Amino acid sequence: MTAPSSSPSALRIRKAAVLGAGVMGAQIAAHLTNANVETVLFDLPAKDGPKSGIALKAIENLKKLSPAPLADSTRAAAIIPANYEDDLEHLKDVDLVIEAIAERMDWKLDLYKKIAPYVSKTAVLASNTSGLSINGLAEALPEEMRHRFTGVHFFNPPRYMHLVELIPTRLTNKDVLAGLEAFLTTTVGKGVVYAKDTPNFIGNRIGVFSMLATMHHTEQFKLGFDVVDALTGPAVGRPKSATYRTADVVGLDTMAHVIKTMADTLADDPWHAYFKAPVWLSGLIEQGALGQKTGAGFYRKAGKDIVVLDVAKRDYRASEQKASDEVAAILAIKDPAEKFGKLRASSDPQAQFLWATFRDLFHYTAYHLADIADTARDVDFAIRWGYGWKLGPFETWQAAGWQQVAGWIAEDIAAGKAMSKAPLPAWVTDGRAGVHGKEGSWSAASSSYKPRSQHPVYQRQLFPDPILGEKFDQGSTVWENDGVRLWTLGDDGVGIISFKTKMNTVNDQVLDGIQHAIGIAEEKLKAVVIWQNSEPFSAGADLKGALGLLQAGKIKDFEAMVANFQRTSMCIKHSLVPVVSAVRGLALGGGCEFQMHSARTVAALESYIGLVEAGVGLLPAGGGLHELAVRAAQANPADPFESLKKVFETVAMAKVSASALEAKQLGLLRDSDIVVFNAYELLYVAKKVSLSLAESGYRPPLYNRNVPVAGDVGTATFKASLANLQAGYFASEHDVAIATRIADTLCGGAIERGSLVDEEWLLELERKHFVELAQTEKTQARIAHTMTTGKPLRN
Repeated sequence: MTAPSSSPSALRIRKAAVLGAGVMGAQIAAHLTNANVETVLFDLPAKDGPKSGIALKAIENLKKLSPAPLADSTRAAAIIPANYEDDLEHLKDVDLVIEAIAERMDWKLDLYKKIAPYVSKTAVLASNTSGLSINGLAEALPEEMRHRFTGVHFFNPPRYMHLVELIPTRLTNKDVLAGLEAFLTTTVGKGVVYAKDTPNFIGNRIGVFSMLATMHHTEQFKLGFDVVDALTGPAVGRPKSATYRTADVVGLDTMAHVIKTMADTLADDPWHAYFKAPVWLSGLIEQGALGQKTGAGFYRKAGKDIVVLDVAKRDYRASEQKASDEVAAILAIKDPAEKFGKLRASSDPQAQFLWATFRDLFHYTAYHLADIADTARDVDFAIRWGYGWKLGPFETWQAAGWQQVAGWIAEDIAAGKAMSKAPLPAWVTDGRAGVHGKEGSWSAASSSYKPRSQHPVYQRQLFPDPILGEKFDQGSTVWENDGVRLWTLGDDGVGIISFKTKMNTVNDQVLDGIQHAIGIAEEKLKAVVIWQNSEPFSAGADLKGALGLLQAGKIKDFEAMVANFQRTSMCIKHSLVPVVSAVRGLALGGGCEFQMHSARTVAALESYIGLVEAGVGLLPAGGGLHELAVRAAQANPADPFESLKKVFETVAMAKVSASALEAKQLGLLRDSDIVVFNAYELLYVAKKVSLSLAESGYRPPLYNRNVPVAGDVGTATFKASLANLQAGYFASEHDVAIATRIADTLCGGAIERGSLVDEEWLLELERKHFVELAQTEKTQARIAHTMTTGKPLRN
């Protein structure tokens, strides 16, 4: 089940077609299929084998890609393979056509002429070009189709990158755009930014320029590619892949193609002289070293080591990805103004390099703002959502002190240090404090500040992604302790429980806090949503506190903590008001158990859910195994063992779902739980679901006194499969001991198959096995190892 859209202007898209089964086309088709949109994937007719063989091969390949384009691999079968010779009739009942063929204007125009007679009179046609003129493409269409045509640019990989650029033509109908924006936001889960029809639009125009500036200054300051990656990754709020690793992942030939597009189409750009591939980039391409896809680029693997290209030696050397001590200390400074001041003042080549790359990025972005985007907000979101930066270029500049940095840039331009002599636009130095403020974000094209979009779809985002300095209503606190805050937002009677711990882990204050908050809600509120202000939902129990009790020999206190965990889960399950868990990101261990006991879970697509206790030598004991046993009995009272097979493997192997859809396959979410594609809409949907449960006269499930169990026969069957794993060295002796206890709990203990037990029996079994495992030397070693290294120990 997926959440419905409340926007009156959402396009009703039942069926879509994607033209082009290349890397992007196939993955866009996969993500539309994730969202339950029936999708036809077209490509050229194959010369040999089945006519739609190219599309068929692309669909098969989706299952092998990492990260996975499909949120549930079984969905590959739902994509319909097609070819342009036999299957154009499919287009007659399609509501949305996305063209994603190679970046050749002539090929695209030919294809449009071919499909035009088959496309229905109401279908929207969009091109996923990354930089060709949308108005130029529109000219190939019959006049009656032009108002339904637009650019829609997904970023790679389409499932995971939040950004979609929407590029209207001069003729695109406003209602078509509004409908498409709502569809892309809610159904597909994206962040939509409107871009003007200029080469490479916003994201790639600014992002690729930033990479070109970085490459230019790499040469200027004679730095190694590995050092540059150490400076331009997480140290400055950007992804781990930084600059040169990113180029390797994208493909050096693709990178060179984008640079050439800029050179060919931006002849009047004051930075045009820099729109060329550096000598060493061209050299790598000539040798066929195109990055990750060919096994070598700026980096390559040598055995287990990663080696980096050394331009001077024309060979690879060991990678030493590290900033100098002085620069590392500067980058650790919290205050951006002080940090930028020190970078500019330092004589360290690495500091000078960083200042130069930021200066030229700020200069370029300000100079082109009026041409490429409506507002500075669009630029910052495009770079954050499309390139994974924590702050966009304008936000970074404003945080560092707008006028101070503007003065430094102007000085460097005058001194001939900047990449271009182009002057800063007059608005930059008019005394402003920045481009984002209370009135909105600066539009250079209209010389005014513009507020956020008033499109109805954004009313679903109670806490949208904030731009620098933006504050949203934090609601009214009803009650709080050191572990949780119970609060309300608006007057709908829904209480929200949010954790206060690091990674939203679960400790005694959280357990006591949830129970107390639910007690208050039963007296004063209609419903409760468990929702965190930021990811993860919960990384599970606080292992440090648990290990401390064990090492101090406080077994009674440890047992009491486990009992309190179970009591909290049962409090969630049997609350007189519906408790809905709103999950995004990690929901591990106890976090997974809380959502399992909720009346309903509303999970963002990118939710990674798992009962991972086996990895630290334990078993789930916050009621998780008890709940799985109860569900198995409800699903198949005559033989619960059938329903336990899948969940036993899930728990014993500490599997974590790669999406909310996969969590349903693994038995960690129910069929009735709801999947939301846009994480910013999660709280809105969870509140609506909790209210609808309350309005329908919600009552908690009855305490179950007659749970049929699989018994000792079920446990013996599981043990037999474990013996095979151990014999093949796939499981250690301790792995088998843990899994055997999991099996015993799920099957109801050493009793006859088909026996009836009550829920407390199952909870006691869970506690007993958990406490006994926790006292073993091997489990304590696993916990300690995980806490110190963050990795599991196989002992």
